Amino acid sequence: MDQSNKAQPDAPLAERMRPHALDGFVGQEHLLGEGAMLTQLVASGALPSLIFWGEPGTGKTTLARILARTLDYEFVQISAVMTGVPELRRTLETARRFRAQGRRTLLFVDEIHRWSKAQQDALLHAVEDGTVTLLGATTENPSFEIISPLLSRTRVLRFQPLAAGHLRTLLHRALETDEKLKSLPIEIPEDGQTALLALSGGDARMLYNALELAVEISPRLRGDKRGVEKIIINRALIEHSVLKRMPVYDKKGDAHYDTISAFIKSVRASDPDAAVYYLARMLQAGEDPLFVARRLIILASEDIGNANPTGLVLANAGYQAVHQVGMPEARIILAQVTTYLASSPKSNAAYKAISDAMTAAESESFPASVPLHLRNPVTGLMQREGYGKDYIYPHDHPGHFVESNNLPPEYKDKIFYEPSDQGREAEISERLKRWWKKRRKSS
Repeated sequence: MDQSNKAQPDAPLAERMRPHALDGFVGQEHLLGEGAMLTQLVASGALPSLIFWGEPGTGKTTLARILARTLDYEFVQISAVMTGVPELRRTLETARRFRAQGRRTLLFVDEIHRWSKAQQDALLHAVEDGTVTLLGATTENPSFEIISPLLSRTRVLRFQPLAAGHLRTLLHRALETDEKLKSLPIEIPEDGQTALLALSGGDARMLYNALELAVEISPRLRGDKRGVEKIIINRALIEHSVLKRMPVYDKKGDAHYDTISAFIKSVRASDPDAAVYYLARMLQAGEDPLFVARRLIILASEDIGNANPTGLVLANAGYQAVHQVGMPEARIILAQVTTYLASSPKSNAAYKAISDAMTAAESESFPASVPLHLRNPVTGLMQREGYGKDYIYPHDHPGHFVESNNLPPEYKDKIFYEPSDQGREAEISERLKRWWKKRRKSS
C-alpha cells in the first residue's frame, strides 16, 4: 500500500506534479477552507465514507491520496472499469487483515459510477461495518449512478472546475519546480498562458498535458545575440500545433459579455442559425453550460412569455437535463432549447407588465388600499369592518367569470398586462377583451 505519492521521472507531467500534502493542493476552497467540511474532518483525525463528484482534472484522486497520507490510512486504489466482484472481494479481505492489525483502509474507487448494482452491493457490507472507508470518485451525478443503500452511507462532496487563478498557479508551479521543465529555457508570454488556461477548461490534467506537448513540439529559437536557445510557447503554437484553435474568449472579459449578448439577442431576433453559432462559440471556449441554461430560462419568460408558454417549460427542463448529463452531451440539449426558443413567437408583455407594476408600487408614498371585498375576514372585527363584503365568487357565474373591480381605487381600470398579437398570446388578448369589456374597450 504505497503512500509515497512519488512519481517516476519518466511519468507524465500531471503525475509528477501531484502534491503530497494539503498545503500544496490547489482549488476546492469550499471543501478545504477555514471551517469547511474536509478541514474539520482532517482535524478530527478520521473520515466517513465519501463520494467525490466533479469534472475530470479537479483533484479528486490527488486529494484522496493526500487525505490517506495525512490521516495515516492504508490507501488502496482500484478502478471500477478494471475491477470486478472477485477482485473487489480480495481487496476487502486484505482490508480485513489490516483492520485486525489496527490499520485503517481508505478504499478509493475511481469512476465508481461504472459499477453495476451487483458490484456496488458487494461493497455495501464492508462500508457498513467499517472494514473500509470508501472514497468513490465520479464524474456523473451520484443520485442517478450510485445505489441508494450505498449513497445513504456516504457524504457527497461536489468538486468545482478549477478557476483561471488556480490554473495559473499550477502552471507557474510546474515551470518552477518540475525537474525536467525548470532545466529548459521555456518562455510563455501572456497570450500563450491565456491560451493554455482556456484550453484546459478547468481541468488541471489537461493543462499539464497541453504544456508538456507544447514543450515537446516547440521549435528551439535563438532568442538573443549570444545564440541562447529558447522554447517559446505562444498562442500561435497552442492554436496550430497543440490541439485546436483557441476561441477568443475570456469568461471575465469583453468577449464573454459580447458573446452571451449576441447569443441572447439572436434568440430574441428569432434567428436560430445565429443563436446556435454563438452557443457553439461559448461551449467551445469552456463556458459553464448551466450559465447558458439559466439565461435561456430567463429569456423564455422575458422575450417569449405567453406567446408560447411551452418555451419556459422546455427551458426549465433543459436546465435540469444539462445539470444531470453534463458536457459534452449537454450541448445537444442546449441546442434543442436554443433553436426552439429562437423559432418561437415572441412577446415581452409579461416583462413589461411586471416592470410597470413595480414602477407603480415603488412610486407610492403609501401602499394603495386593497379593496375591502378582496380582504380575508378572519376575525369578527374584520367582518364588522366590511372585509370580504360583496365579494363575487367567479365560479358561481357562467364561464366562471364575472367582471369586478379588483385593483385599488387609485388604479381603477389601469392596464398593466397588454398581450401581444403573437402566438398563444393573441388568444389571451381576445379572451381578456371579451371578459374585461369596460377596462379594455380602448386597448
